[in-house]
Amino acid sequence: MAGLTQAIRFCTSQDGLRIAYATMGRGRPLVRTAHFFTHVELDLNSPVWRPWLAELSRDRLLVRYDGRGCGLSDRSAAPLSLDAWLVDLEAVVDAAGLERFALFGCSQGAAVSVAYAARHPQRVSCLVLLGGYARGPMKREPTPAQVNEARVLLDLVQVGWGRDNPAFRQVFTSLFIPEGTPEQVNWFNELERLTTSPEDAARAIAAFGQLDVSEAAMRIACPTLVLHARGDARAPFEEGRRLAGLIPGARFVPLESRNHVLLEHEPAFARCFDEIHAFLDAHDAAPKHGPAFARLTPRERELLELLARGLDNLQIAAHLGLTEKTVRNKVSAVFDKLEVATRAQAIVAAREAGFGQAPLPR
Repeated sequence: MAGLTQAIRFCTSQDGLRIAYATMGRGRPLVRTAHFFTHVELDLNSPVWRPWLAELSRDRLLVRYDGRGCGLSDRSAAPLSLDAWLVDLEAVVDAAGLERFALFGCSQGAAVSVAYAARHPQRVSCLVLLGGYARGPMKREPTPAQVNEARVLLDLVQVGWGRDNPAFRQVFTSLFIPEGTPEQVNWFNELERLTTSPEDAARAIAAFGQLDVSEAAMRIACPTLVLHARGDARAPFEEGRRLAGLIPGARFVPLESRNHVLLEHEPAFARCFDEIHAFLDAHDAAPKHGPAFARLTPRERELLELLARGLDNLQIAAHLGLTEKTVRNKVSAVFDKLEVATRAQAIVAAREAGFGQAPLPR
C-alpha cells in the first residue's frame, strides 16, 4: 500500500457547488459513491480507509468523491437530499469522462447508488452494495423509543461534533468500528471532526433518515452484489437482506463482523473484497479489442490511447514528438480503421475497448 497515489480535481454540481473527486489506479473504472464524512485527501492515510482504497483500486481506476458539505467539497446551506446527492454523482462521472462503469456504494451511498443505477441503467455495468439499505431509519416504522434515540444522536452531534475532546464523537465511532484498534478509533474520531461541521453532520444524518429507494431497487437491471455484516450496529443486517430481496437477481453475502466499516485485520475484510473482486471480474471485465482494433499499428494504438484520454491534436503531437499535421493524418487513418466518422465516436469506441481509462499523470 506504500505506493498509493491519487489525483484530486474539482467539478461543479448542478446547483453550482464545487465537488472534490479523486482518481487512483489504472484499468476499468469503478466509481465509489460518497457516503457520510469522507475526505479524499485525508482518507488516503487513514488506517481505516487506506486498506479499502488499496483493494478498490487494485487493477482498476477508482473514482471517489466528497459529498456536498464534506471533505474538500463546498460546505453551504444547500439542500441535502437524494436528488442533491444524485446530481453530485452525475457531475463527478461526467467530469471524469466515464461512459460506463461499475458502481460501488456502502452505507448511505448504497441508496444513492441504487437510485443512480435505476435512473441511468445504460451507464452502470454492475453494482456492489456493502452495509447499505433501501430505507433510512425514519422510513422503517420506528418505535417511539427509536425516534427518541435518533433525536438524542442529533443533539450529540450539534453539541459535541466539533470539539477537540472526542467524547461525543466516540458514540458514533463505536457504532461504526466497535472492534477497532486504538489507532483506528483515534483516527476515526479525528476524521469525523475534520471532515464536516456539526451543522452539516446533523443535516446529513437527518436527511439519511428519510431515504427510501425501495421502488428504484426493484427496477435495477444490472448484476448486483449485496454484502452485509451480521452484527452491523449502524445499518441493521435485516435492512441489507431486505435490500438484496428488492433487487432482481441480486446475490447476498453475509459477513461475520460487528463493524459497519470493515477493518483490515478481521477475516470479514478479506472475505468481502475477495467476493467483490470475483464479482467485478465476472461482470465488468474489460472488453476484448475487436477486429478493427487489431488492424491498428502500435503507433496508432498509442495515439488512440491519448485520444481516449481527451487530448487534442496539439497535445498528442507534443506527447508523441510529431507535428500537428502528422497527428491529424494519423487520426484520420485511425477513424478509417475503426469505421467511425467523428472524434466523439472514436473516443467512445476506444473507451469501451479499454483505452484511456486512467487520467494522464500531472
